[in-house]
Amino acid sequence: MPGTLYLVATPIGNLEDITQRALRLLAEVDLIACEDTRHTKKLLNHYGIKTKSVSYHEHNERERAAELLQRLKSGSDVAIVSDAGTPGISDPGFKLARAAIENDIRVVPVPGPSALVAALVASGLAADEFFFGGFLPSRSGARRTRLSELQAIPVTLVFYEAPHRIAATLKDALEILGEREAAVARELTKIHEEIVHGRLSELVARFASAENSRGEMVLIIDRVVIQDDQDADRSTVSLAALVGKLQEEGLDHRGALKKAAKQLGLSRDEAYRRLVAEKEDPRKLDPPR
Repeated sequence: MPGTLYLVATPIGNLEDITQRALRLLAEVDLIACEDTRHTKKLLNHYGIKTKSVSYHEHNERERAAELLQRLKSGSDVAIVSDAGTPGISDPGFKLARAAIENDIRVVPVPGPSALVAALVASGLAADEFFFGGFLPSRSGARRTRLSELQAIPVTLVFYEAPHRIAATLKDALEILGEREAAVARELTKIHEEIVHGRLSELVARFASAENSRGEMVLIIDRVVIQDDQDADRSTVSLAALVGKLQEEGLDHRGALKKAAKQLGLSRDEAYRRLVAEKEDPRKLDPPR
C-alpha cells in the first residue's frame, strides 16, 4: 500500500501556534520534507521530534518531488512543512501534492497557521470575500500592470510583500487603485508584531522610512475606492447599494450609512437626503447620528 502525504502547517513565529495533531504526525511519519532543514530543526528540537528530514524548496522542488513520490509509492508516510505557515501557500508543496493525487496517493491537510488569514481577520476589513495574490511582481512596471488587472475586482485584496519593497508597492497601489482603506501586518505572532491601519496615502507616509519596514509583511487593501471630490462625480454611485453592502459585512444601518457617507465625501445630512431619495419608503430610515 502507498503511504500518505501530509501537508502540515507550522508556526509563522510563535512556536506555541502548532496543533497537537501536527506534533503527533511529525513524530510518526517516516520523513519530513522541509523548505529549510535548519529552520525546521529548531521546531523539531523544541518539541523533541527525531524524525529524519530532507530539503524541499523552490530550487530542488522538481527533482525532490520525484524522489518523494517514489518514497510514497513504496509505502512511506511523508510530511511537507514550509518555513512558516501552510505548505503550498506561496511556498513549496503544490508539485508533490499534485503528483501524489495523480498517482492515487492520499493527500491529507493538517490545518494550522497561515499569515494571510491571520492578517486578514485582524485588518478590520471585510473578510467574507477576498483575493489572495501572493507576492506581487518585484519590478514596478509588472507590479503596476498586475494591480491594474485587479483594480475592478469587488473583493478585499491580500498580498505578501518583502520589507524592502513595501514602500514602493504601497505607492503603486495608491496610484493604480486609488485611495482605499488598507492595513499592513508585519512580524505576526512575534515579539514586534504590528498591524497598521489607515488609508493607502497614510500607509505610504508611514512606511516611507526603512526604520518602519522590517519583517515579512502582509498587505490588505479594501474593496471600496474612496475618491476625492475632483476625481469623480459621486452622484453616479448608488448610496443605497453601498449601504446595503456594508450592512452585509456586519455594520448596522447607522454605522453603514456613516461609513458610506465618509467614503463618498458626503455630510450626514446630505447622505440621509440622498438615501431617502433612493428608497421607496423613507419612513423606515433613521437619519445618521
